[in-house]
Amino acid sequence: MLSLDLRPTTAARGTLPTPFPSSSHDDVLSEISSMLFASLSRSDQCRKAMQYLRGLLETPGRKSIRNIAALLGEQVSEQNLHHFISASTWDWTPVRRALAEHWIAACPPRAWVVQPVIIPKTGRHSVGVDKHFFPTLGQVLNAQRAIGVWAASDTAGAPVNWRLHLPQTWLKDDERRSQVSIPAGVPVETLSESVVEACLEAVTRWQLPVRPFVLDSCEVHALPIFAKLHAAGMPVLVSVCEDQPLTVADPALPGTGQGPLTAEQIVIAAKDLRRPVLAGGPRSGTAPWTHWAATVRVTGPSLPGPSSGRGEVHLLGIGEEGGPWPAKLWLTNLTTAPAASLLRLSRLAERVDTDFAEITDRVGIRDFSGRSFDGWHRHVTLASAAHAVVALARSAQ
Repeated sequence: MLSLDLRPTTAARGTLPTPFPSSSHDDVLSEISSMLFASLSRSDQCRKAMQYLRGLLETPGRKSIRNIAALLGEQVSEQNLHHFISASTWDWTPVRRALAEHWIAACPPRAWVVQPVIIPKTGRHSVGVDKHFFPTLGQVLNAQRAIGVWAASDTAGAPVNWRLHLPQTWLKDDERRSQVSIPAGVPVETLSESVVEACLEAVTRWQLPVRPFVLDSCEVHALPIFAKLHAAGMPVLVSVCEDQPLTVADPALPGTGQGPLTAEQIVIAAKDLRRPVLAGGPRSGTAPWTHWAATVRVTGPSLPGPSSGRGEVHLLGIGEEGGPWPAKLWLTNLTTAPAASLLRLSRLAERVDTDFAEITDRVGIRDFSGRSFDGWHRHVTLASAAHAVVALARSAQ
C-alpha cells in the first residue's frame, strides 16, 4: 500500500546510503544537463546546478550542502552552494517542466502517481515543519509533509512535481513566513487541497499529457481529492478506506435504497458480481496470478449522482484468489476500463514506492537541512533530476 512515507531518513535510521558510482550515470548526466538547465540565465548557475546534481548522486551518506561541498572540494565553497540553493533567484518550475518532458519522451507514463511523503525533523525552524498525528502509526511526529507527483510506467517512475504542505501555524504567522521567505501568494490549504494543486499544476498548467491520477493512501481524505480532480475532467483512481460512507447508485444492485453504507459493506454485498482477473504476466515483468474484481456504481458526499451529467463513479473491490474479500477498495471514474487495466494502474503505486526506496531516498530527497521555502523546492527539484538520471541509466543497461 502506498501511503504517507513514515520512514525516518536513512541517516536517522543509522544506515547511510551508498552513492551511485559515476561510471553508471555519466552518459545520462551529460545528455540531460543542457536540457534541464536551459532556463538558467547565467553560466555560473548552470555550473553550480550540475555540481549539486553530481553531489546528490555521488556524496556518501546524507546529502547535506556541507557534505556535497566536501565532496566537490575546491570546485565550490559551502557558502556559495548554500546561496545557490537557498538564496538565489533561479526558478525551479521550468527545470521541473523540462525534466517531466524529457522523462515522458524517454519513458511514456501510464499514469501520474501521487505520493504523499513525510520528512521527519528534529527542530521546528525548517519551513512547514509541525507536529502531526498519523493514524497508521498511532503517534505524533515532528515533520514536514510533501506531495510528489510521479510519471509512472510498469517498469519505472520518476517524480516530476512537488508541493510542500504548509500548516496554518506557518502561513498565519508573519514573522515565521518572513524567516523562511514564504511568498505572499502561497495560500492556506488542507493536505487534500495540496494534493489537487500539485496534480493540476503538472498536467493542466504545464500541458503535460492527460493520464489517470493514481493515489493510494488512507492518510489523506480521498473523496475531496477525487471530486476536485473529477470536476477538472481528470481520470482518477484513488484508494478508499473500508469505513468510507458511500451510497449505491444502481437500483439493480444490493444496498440500493438503504442510504449510506461503508465501502466495505457495499463490496461485500456485491460479492456475487465478482469476476476473475488475470494480473501480472510478461508485460509487467511478473508471473501471472488471479485476482477477483467487482465494481458498483456509487455516489456520496461531493460525488456526482447518477443524474448529474458529470459521469459515473464506480467503487472497485479487488481481492486475490483464496484471500480475504475485499483486500483493497478503489474509487474511479474510469468506468469503461476493463478490470485488468484498473488493476495494473493500481499496482503503479507499488512501483513508485519501490523506486522511492531504491533511488529517491538514496539521492537525498529528504536531506535538505536548510530552512527556506525556495531552498526546499530547489533541493527536491535537483533530487528529482538525480532520480531520473539513475533510473534512465538503469533502463539503458
